[in-house]
Amino acid sequence: MELKRVVVTGLGALTPIGNTLDEYWEGLSSGKSGSAPITYYDTEKFKTKFACEIKNYDPQAYFDRKEARKLDRFTQYALISSDEAIADAGLDLNALDKFRVGVIWGAGIGGLETFQNEVMDFAKGDGTPRFNPFFIPKMIADIAPGNISIKHGFMGPNYTTVSACASSANAMIDALNYIRLGYCDVIVTGGSEAAVTMAGMGGFNAMHALSTRNDSPETASRPFDATRDGFVLGEGAGALILEEYEHAKARGAKIYAELVGGGMSSDAYHMTAPHPDGIGVVRVMENCLRDAGMKPEEIDAINTHGTSTPLGDVAELKAISQVFGEHAPHININSTKSMTGHLLGAAGAIEAIASILAMKHNLVPPTINHSTVDENIDPKLNLTLNKAQPRDVRVAMSNTFGFGGHNACVIFKKIS
Repeated sequence: MELKRVVVTGLGALTPIGNTLDEYWEGLSSGKSGSAPITYYDTEKFKTKFACEIKNYDPQAYFDRKEARKLDRFTQYALISSDEAIADAGLDLNALDKFRVGVIWGAGIGGLETFQNEVMDFAKGDGTPRFNPFFIPKMIADIAPGNISIKHGFMGPNYTTVSACASSANAMIDALNYIRLGYCDVIVTGGSEAAVTMAGMGGFNAMHALSTRNDSPETASRPFDATRDGFVLGEGAGALILEEYEHAKARGAKIYAELVGGGMSSDAYHMTAPHPDGIGVVRVMENCLRDAGMKPEEIDAINTHGTSTPLGDVAELKAISQVFGEHAPHININSTKSMTGHLLGAAGAIEAIASILAMKHNLVPPTINHSTVDENIDPKLNLTLNKAQPRDVRVAMSNTFGFGGHNACVIFKKIS
């Protein structure tokens, strides 16, 4: 059976450094930090008092008051970014066979704020179980793609992938394969997350996973820097329209790139820590290259998982050196989490979009906030430090890893 080609025809982004696709690229290319003091709640007693929040977000600019109350922020973000992607793709919804249009979305946590608030309100009461009737449908992780499909009438495959921070990368790989195998013409995919909450920040602080650089939040996310002390939590969403190539050509769609491969693996090592030798990371990149039918020397850029944790950054770069060998120093390696923070289940989506935009603009966004060399990192690697670098990016890889040892990798290629 000959697999069908899959292309990207639409993009949407709602991120801590830009509330639209164009604003997101402006933030990426200029090296903008999205980290700032938290505004959602009083942080006085919290170890970490900053995060990468969405800026100037007003739900009533997108939803009426009644509708907004029924939607957790992670679902709001999903609807906003997917609407932008659908419009960007120029899809004529009346001309589509909606049974062949799916929504496969990623979320690592889902409606955490809804869960937190409902349980806290219950705890303040007299024990009588008074809960909002929208509590469960606001909270569950699958509700984001459900709402996207309801809004647009898409009746193909519809579900959420949950693999912690690899969730939206896994969603893209599932979408790729559904179209490849001929089950769908179009799939809306991506991911969203809204975990900048008291429970989210408190939980990650308890794990000692977050940076506590409260005196300088804008520089706290510093992947590959010797002084990195943990990741910065982010929120938002990214959406991609994946489409069968001939279907896209027939309607005259603009094509950003071809999604040529996806790889998956497991560390099978630890609940939260990466394997120190990066065994699972080596395998996921090898699997992705094999799936794409590509050689290591064809890769121009890699958007790393690069969370700014002491263990994770070194393990990933060691794996890149092992997989790419002599070609590794010729690759533009970067971590856009230095700007956006870590969007957990939405990270794979917004970082795939960053890779695609780097191809479109022939410019690799920087890894910002780097000042101190880590002696555990190969100095020959080009980590695209502090300033964007011009480059003809023909093939780009994006890595995403999650707690539980989940590894996912995707490769995009300029269309030919």
